[in-house]
Amino acid sequence: MPKLSIAEVVSREAKAQARKDEWRTIYEDCYEFALPQRNLYNGYYEGKTPGKGKMQRVFDSTAMSSTKRFANRLQSGLFPPNRHWVRLEPGSAVPEQDKERAQQILDAYVDIMFDQLRNTSFDLAMGEFLLDLCVGTAVMMVMPGDEVTSIRFQAIPQYLVAIEEGANGTIDNVYRKLRVRAETITREFPDVQMTPELEDAIQRRPTEDLDLFDAVVFDQETGRYHYHVIWPHKKQELVYREMQSSPFIVARFSKTAGEIYGRGPLVDAIADIKTLNKTVELVLKNASLSISGVYLAADDGVLNPQNIKIQPGAIIPVARNGGPQGASLSPLPKAGDFNTSQIVMQDLRVNIKKILMDDTLPPDTMSARSATEIAQRQRELATNLGSAFGRLMTEIMNPLVARILFVLDRQGLINMPLKVNGVQVKISPVSPLAEAPKMEEVNQLIQFMQIANAMGPMGQAIINVQESLSFIAEKMSIDQRVLNTPEEQQMMMQQMQQAMMQQQQPMPTDETVAGALQ
Repeated sequence: MPKLSIAEVVSREAKAQARKDEWRTIYEDCYEFALPQRNLYNGYYEGKTPGKGKMQRVFDSTAMSSTKRFANRLQSGLFPPNRHWVRLEPGSAVPEQDKERAQQILDAYVDIMFDQLRNTSFDLAMGEFLLDLCVGTAVMMVMPGDEVTSIRFQAIPQYLVAIEEGANGTIDNVYRKLRVRAETITREFPDVQMTPELEDAIQRRPTEDLDLFDAVVFDQETGRYHYHVIWPHKKQELVYREMQSSPFIVARFSKTAGEIYGRGPLVDAIADIKTLNKTVELVLKNASLSISGVYLAADDGVLNPQNIKIQPGAIIPVARNGGPQGASLSPLPKAGDFNTSQIVMQDLRVNIKKILMDDTLPPDTMSARSATEIAQRQRELATNLGSAFGRLMTEIMNPLVARILFVLDRQGLINMPLKVNGVQVKISPVSPLAEAPKMEEVNQLIQFMQIANAMGPMGQAIINVQESLSFIAEKMSIDQRVLNTPEEQQMMMQQMQQAMMQQQQPMPTDETVAGALQ
């Protein structure tokens, strides 16, 4: 595919934004009531009011707290900070005799990767990324850094991004709204093409924001990506690059056939969230009426209703306080009791927490938690995620790791001649959430070994201890560097047999020692 013209890129971006606007109502409600601080809808982005309050219509915090808890549980289960959450393994294309050496090299690359991640903002960006994923669609940008920070991670607000699908449901094209201060554009894009209009903006209005958009378009013929930075107001292309890897990581929590954008647990819970929010609003209004009350005043020429102040210690002058014509001031009876709202709110909160997988029992706020309880919580979360877990692996972990390794390889920190495609190099998650099913297999093997040992010599003879230990090491993702090679194992077995034979030799008797001395 030849390079697209400016008009073609602008046209494709406009069409992608139009398709995204069909989701505006769904996503707008989710952000307004569950993630109000990340809400860019309702004109917050176009109006350039980043410090404006966004919670005028929010009266209950259940959805906000459960959403943050859901994102934190996902991050601790899939991308736990300060520990390895993925392992690289040689694929089927690597010859069997080379797999051991390849595994050692890949383990060293994984160590380098996580050493670099600790010096970046990855954990912060991943937390924001998972918050957007709870709505349905999340976007992260992974770009090369500098000498201090080798990789730059940036969670892009979902509002700013429009996407297009390619073959097999993959995200090929990404369009992002971009706002850059004029004086920083040369640092943001060192290869920017200066135009007279851009030079004028930098010199005369250096602090003014330029509304741009960038686009990543996949070329199916060459397998490369075309990167454009467009200034639509001036119809100018400021940056153009060809890349082998897309900098955007786009993930959908779940997706319906025929749709492009994802639907997260907040989409399922938004009806209960809005109902709960409205109920709390009515309860607060009812409480306000109960505290201050509503009164009826007779406008009889003596009492002026405009001068009445209902407040503690106030004295209201009236002509009468009863009589045939009634009281000058009397409270308005309430329509009914609103105490049943407590039952409704409790049910709604339980439903919201269940949908957002925030219904674990017993509560994990206790000071002491056993390893068994922690493992059970991870298994429960993996079970609740269901099919979404596989999509998280396919759309987040695999492209994310591949992109990170690509950047590290380009910067010379590693030498990666093989492709991370599942054939040459495959990605194996070792995070707590991914390890939960593997630990079940380990526990089954250990239980079988205990039963076999209890059966005596016949039961013990059926178990291959060496293969069992290799199976456990594989399932627990033990680093190959701490395990002995088959040759070293054979040598140790021979040494142990020799030591046992020496111990079994009879000790010399006194007569033998005396004869040897003579």
